[in-house]
Amino acid sequence: MRRPNQDSKKKQSNQEAGPIASRPHIPPGYGIPKDKRGLLPWSHVTERMANATHYWICTVSPDGRPHATPVDGLWLEGRLYFGGSPETRRARNLAANPAACVHLESGTDVVILHGDASELRAPDRSLTIRLAEASAKKYGYGLKPEDWEVAGVRVFRPRVVFAWKQFPKDATRWRLQNDD
Repeated sequence: MRRPNQDSKKKQSNQEAGPIASRPHIPPGYGIPKDKRGLLPWSHVTERMANATHYWICTVSPDGRPHATPVDGLWLEGRLYFGGSPETRRARNLAANPAACVHLESGTDVVILHGDASELRAPDRSLTIRLAEASAKKYGYGLKPEDWEVAGVRVFRPRVVFAWKQFPKDATRWRLQNDD
């Protein structure tokens, strides 16, 4: 029988290591290996997301038309935070349907995330301080914490992530479970 402290330590260790990697389901003709050798570590995704300057946000309009837009953003604790006017096509699409796909600019060092994006209304002060500091550091400019509180910020929570650098050898998929 495990003690509660041991379960807590194990859970913390698993969270630090990230989600479990597996192979994506891709038709056999693409040559995806069947074994787990060569899978990318979760740190590859977190580093690429944290260091990216732009992120492509892909949404769907209420009548089913796809829409893609590049945005500035901040990757913090496994989530992508980004802004924009509520009048943008992206924001209107997300208000009607939170499902979104996010990907980075490279077609060779690929990171693709599927999940949901929602507007944070009245984010807490500690988050707005972190967003302001991270934006200033990353882009050299940014909103003040109080501006983040009223400007509207969206948070994207990934559910499934795909990545590869040497397709098909290292094609990797992760499934995430978010707490909220």
